[in-house]
Amino acid sequence: MITATYKKYILNFKKPSGTSRGVLKTKETWFIILKSNNKIGVGETGLFRGLSFDDVANYQERLDWVCANINLGLEKLVLQLVDFPSIQFGLEQAFLSLNSVTPFELFPSKFTLAKATIPINGLIWMGSKEFMKAQIKEKLTTDFTCIKMKIGAIDFDQEFALLQAIRKEFSAQEVELRVDANGAFHTAEALEKLNKLATLSIHSIEQPIKQGQWQEMASLCEKSSLPIALDEELIGITSFQEKQKCISTIKPKYIILKPSLVGGFANSKQWITLAHQNNCDWWITSALESNIGLNAIAQFTYTLQNTMPQGLGTGSLFTNNFESPLTVKNGFLCYDSTKKWKLDFIGL
Repeated sequence: MITATYKKYILNFKKPSGTSRGVLKTKETWFIILKSNNKIGVGETGLFRGLSFDDVANYQERLDWVCANINLGLEKLVLQLVDFPSIQFGLEQAFLSLNSVTPFELFPSKFTLAKATIPINGLIWMGSKEFMKAQIKEKLTTDFTCIKMKIGAIDFDQEFALLQAIRKEFSAQEVELRVDANGAFHTAEALEKLNKLATLSIHSIEQPIKQGQWQEMASLCEKSSLPIALDEELIGITSFQEKQKCISTIKPKYIILKPSLVGGFANSKQWITLAHQNNCDWWITSALESNIGLNAIAQFTYTLQNTMPQGLGTGSLFTNNFESPLTVKNGFLCYDSTKKWKLDFIGL
């Protein structure tokens, strides 16, 4: 017999962090905790208010249902949680955790043995020009060779000037630049902006226009000289057929997978299969989870052996994150086996 409970936790940002959808000061998250035969399993259901497909009024009721029916098992539970991708993801983690030798080594590998690392991008949050410039300087001085800058909140010309300043100092071979518009560009102006950004040898742009405009996005992918990556576009697409239709219609260069938002590991693998079938590459990004969710995503990501920089460095953003073996060093996510988990909040 397995017993299940859940707990809510509020993560506090060290500094308010800006996106085109507003400034984030806190991040709400939930944990599913399983117990069986003196073993414990923990999974984070990384709900993202305002972005998650399952940001609905009855979210907590669904968690109650999951806990009451936990002995249905993972396979049957996830089939009934198609509209709750973050809970699917939390359950995947929790069952893997329960069945692992230790609760937080879900995918044993050279990464968890501290013998391998994962290349990651340095994330530049939106804000004033001075704030963004300071972040860029900090990332470059700590040996990041891939920088991702969120754009679309301040004046485009100012954002372009920041990127231009980086490119004047560092070539595309020295520093890879990615930008993320979070759907901020109007359809009518998007192509002009993309072609201007392309003059700076930008690697790619994430979600230049709002999701759901498949024909407009397909046109941009066809005409733009800047490679386009789908991000928010994938959220809420749950059937295999619809996923297939999305990629084959839009024909993006890349897709970006956030396990919390697309239904966990199994659904991420399904997207990856479809990407490969459509000459599309991919990388994985965390979605402001605590170190518990980030740990699971990082271990899973390592097993896929994608050599591109991944988007996995959010753990240091919060004042009250859980101490863990995860560390960022010289643009790589590392597993420091000398560091231990501290999880008083959930009784570990």
